[in-house]
Amino acid sequence: MKPRIERFGEIAEVIPLPDLTEIQVISFNTFLQEGRAIDKRENAGLESAFREIFPIDETEKGRSTGLVLDYLEYRLGEPEYTPEECREKDLTYDAPLYAKLQLIHKDSGLIKEDQVFLGDLPLMTKDGSFVINGADRVVISQIHRSPGVYFTSSYKGVRKMYTAAIIPMPKRGPWIELELNAGVLEMKVNKRKFPVSMLLRVLGYDDASIRALYTEFDANLELPEDKTAGMSADEALLRLFTVLRPGDPPKRDKALQYLFGLLADPKRYDLGDPGRFKMNTKLGTTRQDRTLLTFADGKFSDAGLIDTIRYLLALIQGLETLNVQNVDADGVITENTVPVGEDDIDHLGNRRVRTVGELLADQLRVGLGRMARGVRERMLLGNPDAATPTKLVNNRPIVAAMREFFGRSQLSQFKDQTNPLSDLRHKRRISALGPGGLTRERAGFDVRDVHRTHYGRICPIETPEGANIGLISSLSSYAKVNPLGFIMAPYRKVENGKVSDNVVYMTADIEDRHTIAQANSILNADGTFAEERVLARRKGDPNLQEPHEVDYMDVSPKQIVSINTSLIPFLEHDDANRALMGSNMQSQAVPLVRAESPAVGTGVEERVITDSGTSVVSDVTGTVTYVDARAIQITATEDAPAAGMVKGNVRTFDLVRFTRSNQGTNLDQHPIVELGETVQKGQVIADGPASDMGRLALGQNITIAIMPFDGFNFEDAICISDGLIRKDFYTSIHIEKDEVEARDTKLGPEKITRDIPGLSEAALRDLDEDGIIRVGAEVKPGDILVGKTSFKGESEPTPEERLLRSIFGEKAREVKDTSLRVQSGQGGIVVKTVRFRRGDEGVDLKPGVREMVRVYVAQKRQMQVGDKVANRHGNKGVVSKILPPEDMPYLEDGTPVDLVFNPLGVPSRMNLGQILETHLGEVARLTGQKFVTPVFDSVTEATIKEMLEVAAVERLQARKDAGLDIDKREQEVLDRAGKTGVILEPKGDYETAQRALSRTGKSILYDGRSGEPISGPVVVGTMYVMKLYHMVEDKLHARSTGPYSLITQQPLGGKAQFGGQRFGEMEVWALEAYGAAHVLQEMLTIKSDDIDGRDAAYQGIVKGDEVAASTIPESFKVLVKELHSLGLDVEVLDQSDKSVDIFEGMMPKR
Repeated sequence: MKPRIERFGEIAEVIPLPDLTEIQVISFNTFLQEGRAIDKRENAGLESAFREIFPIDETEKGRSTGLVLDYLEYRLGEPEYTPEECREKDLTYDAPLYAKLQLIHKDSGLIKEDQVFLGDLPLMTKDGSFVINGADRVVISQIHRSPGVYFTSSYKGVRKMYTAAIIPMPKRGPWIELELNAGVLEMKVNKRKFPVSMLLRVLGYDDASIRALYTEFDANLELPEDKTAGMSADEALLRLFTVLRPGDPPKRDKALQYLFGLLADPKRYDLGDPGRFKMNTKLGTTRQDRTLLTFADGKFSDAGLIDTIRYLLALIQGLETLNVQNVDADGVITENTVPVGEDDIDHLGNRRVRTVGELLADQLRVGLGRMARGVRERMLLGNPDAATPTKLVNNRPIVAAMREFFGRSQLSQFKDQTNPLSDLRHKRRISALGPGGLTRERAGFDVRDVHRTHYGRICPIETPEGANIGLISSLSSYAKVNPLGFIMAPYRKVENGKVSDNVVYMTADIEDRHTIAQANSILNADGTFAEERVLARRKGDPNLQEPHEVDYMDVSPKQIVSINTSLIPFLEHDDANRALMGSNMQSQAVPLVRAESPAVGTGVEERVITDSGTSVVSDVTGTVTYVDARAIQITATEDAPAAGMVKGNVRTFDLVRFTRSNQGTNLDQHPIVELGETVQKGQVIADGPASDMGRLALGQNITIAIMPFDGFNFEDAICISDGLIRKDFYTSIHIEKDEVEARDTKLGPEKITRDIPGLSEAALRDLDEDGIIRVGAEVKPGDILVGKTSFKGESEPTPEERLLRSIFGEKAREVKDTSLRVQSGQGGIVVKTVRFRRGDEGVDLKPGVREMVRVYVAQKRQMQVGDKVANRHGNKGVVSKILPPEDMPYLEDGTPVDLVFNPLGVPSRMNLGQILETHLGEVARLTGQKFVTPVFDSVTEATIKEMLEVAAVERLQARKDAGLDIDKREQEVLDRAGKTGVILEPKGDYETAQRALSRTGKSILYDGRSGEPISGPVVVGTMYVMKLYHMVEDKLHARSTGPYSLITQQPLGGKAQFGGQRFGEMEVWALEAYGAAHVLQEMLTIKSDDIDGRDAAYQGIVKGDEVAASTIPESFKVLVKELHSLGLDVEVLDQSDKSVDIFEGMMPKR
């Protein structure tokens, strides 16, 4: 049954949150343009990649092939398997990509047309991720400096130098820099400098027009001697070529070709739509070309370079505006005035987001480019008459490019499936790292900092804490990305001081032109501002403005922050550092067996569940006609064209049961609708992991006290009640995947079998006839999951063995047990086994592997000492003590506290939101309802105080009705509280004092061990607390003997390598301080890298003999060898100064 939810907040939200995965889905749909008629496809995504590479025409070294390979259209086939089948069989969810190509023979005009298979293209699933080799992956968006023109300044000594930089799309041409140096305007391309006048002469400028350009803003400007004076266009072109290509002989044709390829060829130099848009905006032009120069009739023309030079000269002269003339296609001249100023490169108007579609198109372009080179070679080498599109095209480079991107790119990541929130957050990630982006080492503070334009676009709070801080961020809750890649934020239009419901999405540079009021501005019923002066901002600066001066208003207070951050109630009362931790830790919460939505939420919980794709959401309106644990059937009562349903059709939703996520958490869905129930389109019909009746449920609502507790909660340690464990409040299910392969080896094939030598029937009792563990068996460390035997390596057989072989055949050969066993520290219930054999349909095993068996083992984990827990406000700690409920502090009605936090962890960290959450949570506990309190629009403290007082009055009345006496000890605590100023009515009667105490949110608490009241009132209430992914069970590790490093012969490190505990420099000091010489010697020799000594010690322990003294450790021998390599002859001498051979038996004598 759904609990009653009371919603606070005074600000009405004009628009709902957008689809939270649309940044992924819309981008991929634009890339594919599926469902769009072939002749109506835009030049974007896949289409743009094809149009750019084709036609492929080759005239090389004077040899013309007379062939042209041109592109007509592309088509995507149907995927062979569903995403679920791909996850099961380790396949990629993809569809075949075909291109219709035509080969034209220029001489004869003959055209050959073919449909060519270009490889399989991975497809996006409905929830915005990809399935690659059976694993879910996400391609995160990359933020980088937008192409366009930028004007910046720097100081050379005391001189201020201005620079203009023209930047094309990533890897689509050289960066160009213009700078005025000692009176000469210089241009820098590919690290080579030359005077701009040289390029201007190539464009047809003579001495007079160059001088006119330079002196336009300062007629008295003294120009140094122009070294290019009097040069013709051809001379300037050859001189320019010798500067840019100093080794090549200067020839006009070659120079023309080079300059064309450098700045005028759309295939090699591309500003892109964003670059041209930024240039037009900055320079006030209206050009459409995507190159910097254009080439026609053997001449180069300008397409933005002159405008850039004029703007740079105006900036140097200190002008505030610049007049620009534009000529359209019909020759009509228009005047335009633009402001002159430097650019802020961290402004979001100058940074754009490359979403998944653009990243894929770029990668495909790389693959098609490599394919085109192969086509050209085949055109030149093969017989032109026999050539067909299919024979010329090799799709391997395309397949390799896509595989490389999804498998190795920094932007293609293993999806974080810890819980639905981490899943959603991963798709909304924005990274400044990756190909063509920044590196952690080179990124400074400026680029990592929060910028004023982040408001409503990028969350200022959610970012990692380590080296990636500020480089990886999250999209704000309402933000969208426009087709050019700029992030937009929504605003309500204000007309003549009246706020309308008309919502406009704006990029950062457009927003800079307007005055914008905050979402919490008080409005009258007719939408006008209630106050005479409104707090509004322009270019990030807050000011009090007249209502008629305001242009727009924020749509919601939560538009500033990301989805993760908007889930923190009373966020406005938390310090930003702790809010950051709270945001990040919610994504680390483990889904619990008993999911419970928060008693104090923010209203975003429902949207996370519907948009994350982990729960089942109905896409039809209808009636539930069948429901069980595996499927739900709904009969449509309305047409649903998007789902391909008409009224009366039955829609079946299959549920996922006990499936392993990428992080080993349990993906499990269960129905929350009943037979005959009416379901609306968009309604959650089955809860997934961490979902409770369609609301996000990452933790549990538990009763907490904030008080010191005998040192059990010292330094962020946390003391919890055993009652939480008994009730399975913090129990989670984790599924581990183990697999074993049977290979063909040199000694013979390995075999998966139950017939394993030397094992008792008891060890094999849970294996089936093939040697695979049965589903439902309980396994412990060391138990066999899959029986496997391999042939032993053997020496020359004896005559007896040869005789046996000749009689019995190969069977007599010895095999060894190489079965898959449960690793130490693991175990649980086997939930699923899968067997793949070579030759099975859809099975693709590695070379040399005959079959593979995969076993899934589910483990039920209860909370234990060492597990990490946290709340949503960044208060985190490790469980240090689990006490029985009777030993925990308890309230006057006998309710024991579930968890005790340390009070010292609150004031200095300034995350007071948790205190308010605790108080409101206490009201929720007493009234049995839940509350929604949106961020920056929360319930007031006065309201919480009133609600607490009302609850206290009811409690006192119930106590009076029951005829219970007043506890004198309670009265003493109240008197003490009055004297210390905790409550302000110290002289009142018991009831007045209790009411006053309730308004402080504190209660009288009793010590469970002594039964005595705790000396002062304590903050007690209900807080939402999560169990995080960092569980002690994954980290606990012990080793007796194990693997050693080959060079140093010391034990390996880490649990994954079954390593030892490092006894480092500081630990050595500790033993030295105690004078424990023998213990120290053991640690550094026989427990570490003294090979002979440790073998002898092991033998001694096994046989019960005395442990032998240590010999020379291996690390000493390594040191001696390193000194030898430096040419130092180091000898080891014994007590009688005789040389000792420490390498005896290790290497041949010299």
